[in-house]
Amino acid sequence: QVQLVESGGGLVQPGGSLKLSCAASGSIFSIYTMRWYRQAPGKQRELVAHITSGGSTNYADFVKGRFTISRDNAKNTVYLQMNSLKPEDTAVYYCNADVSIITRSTYWGQGTQVTVSS
Repeated sequence: QVQLVESGGGLVQPGGSLKLSCAASGSIFSIYTMRWYRQAPGKQRELVAHITSGGSTNYADFVKGRFTISRDNAKNTVYLQMNSLKPEDTAVYYCNADVSIITRSTYWGQGTQVTVSS
């Protein structure tokens, strides 16, 4: 069994910053690609960024230059540094990871709320 637990969400003013964390725990053999998604009210869940086990990253156009994804493999943790936040960044942010125990599967965290408002 694998658990992904996000933290770091909250209320921030436009132009502010937040750093999200997502820690994986359980009987993990290996963690491959880790991702951050978000879902705003009434909208579909969308991919924000991903990072491979080797550290290669990719970002959605709407966060390029503002958000940075990183990971600490020793801690089985992925981070999302969010700068220059906009009201349209308001959403529940979810962590997602491809994890190998015996077989490789994809796991989701429970989500953390980010609200950007003055």
